[in-house]
Amino acid sequence: VKETQYAGSGLMGRHLSVVFVLLSMACCHWCRDLTSVSCEELGPLPVGWEVRSTVSGRIYFVDHNNRTTQFTDPREGDVAVRYERDLVHKLKLLRHELSLQQPQAGHCRIEVSREEIFEESYRQIMKMRPKDLKKRLMVKFRGEEGLDYGGVAREWLYLLCHEMLNPYYGLFQYSTDNIYTLQINPDSSINPDHLSYFHFVGRVMGLAVFHGHYINGSFTLPFYKQLLGKPIQLNDLETTDPELHKSLVWILENDITSVLDHTFCVEHNAFGKFLQHELKPNGRNIPVTEENKKEYVRLYVNWRFMRGIEAQFLALQKGFSELIPQHLLKPFDHKELELIIGGLGKIDLADWKANTRLKHCTCDSNVVRWFWQAVEAFSEERRGRLLQFVTGSTRVPLQGFKALQGSAGPRLFTIHLIDANTDNLPKAHTCFNRIDIPPYESYEKLYEKLLTAVEETCGFAVE
Repeated sequence: VKETQYAGSGLMGRHLSVVFVLLSMACCHWCRDLTSVSCEELGPLPVGWEVRSTVSGRIYFVDHNNRTTQFTDPREGDVAVRYERDLVHKLKLLRHELSLQQPQAGHCRIEVSREEIFEESYRQIMKMRPKDLKKRLMVKFRGEEGLDYGGVAREWLYLLCHEMLNPYYGLFQYSTDNIYTLQINPDSSINPDHLSYFHFVGRVMGLAVFHGHYINGSFTLPFYKQLLGKPIQLNDLETTDPELHKSLVWILENDITSVLDHTFCVEHNAFGKFLQHELKPNGRNIPVTEENKKEYVRLYVNWRFMRGIEAQFLALQKGFSELIPQHLLKPFDHKELELIIGGLGKIDLADWKANTRLKHCTCDSNVVRWFWQAVEAFSEERRGRLLQFVTGSTRVPLQGFKALQGSAGPRLFTIHLIDANTDNLPKAHTCFNRIDIPPYESYEKLYEKLLTAVEETCGFAVE
């Protein structure tokens, strides 16, 4: 257990030196939300362990044997395998239910130019009926001859998300200056058609989930809670706005008598102007006291996540629900929904290697060894670009590389050694998740050619 000094943030009326105990975090990977696991499923705690909760309601665990505390449930390891099987089963049921809703005839055809992908996609998708969006998705880039067996649609979604989720357009903003998860911009009404655009964003998200693709963007976890219709809590602030979270927790855990001079009124910055908002009627004249501070924190948290975005969120939710009915999402928690919509953002190299098919080569071939050596040397961002070059998407399915989709169902990532001039660049076939690589003479040449292909190649054609 480590002690550190924390100076009160801007929320506090004055600077205070407060001691916080930082509980050690033993879990650094994504894990199941404990609130979705029953006590019967987890079983009893190990001998010498105790479960407690903070004033803000966050659960933590005390190990009296070693005199340590942690947020990770010590029983989680026992249910991890069962939970993974449970999640895969739920995903299969979801895909089955969605397949029953897909019309047997016709296509959802979208043709756009790369230069005007946002506006042209908006106009076409908003003209369609929800049932037409559920038909087999066929995307074409104007001036390119590629046939869409999945790869073109993934490329389209990747490029479209890059535009429509960009804070530059004013629909979304980053949750804080240094945390780059997205949330709805409360000042989006600067665009008079903003509600129609949020309806469009919801449709695109639903379209991606319905057709087994992913959205290339990371929203705050409370956003997914809201999509599921679940209440927002104080601990949801921890990953979204850590400083505000610390300040509100301090208020709950300390006697604020004669310390704070706050009222039920808060300030926020709107395009450089500071505006005031009352958390309750006549809030500017109601002081925050030891007796009403819990109400203040609850109202502050609700305002922080919903201030000025009710209409925008309802428009987005409407578009999403037109393709993904709410009742189909009831078995999932908000962290699972994040993975369903966005896939896995971090690439697991061991999983990638284990689920790669080799054609006309072996794992001992120079081209294969050098390919993986290059991938290991790439940054995380460049690995995503390589994956996007070969499969059409930077995202990995929730079940990992074994579940990559191609034409007519699952297709593993494939390295194909071809008989071609070594001056040529590697060539990708996104509909088959395949990369064709000439027999380069050295690692340096393969690295150079692969990097050039990933960074500079663009467009689809028919062989």
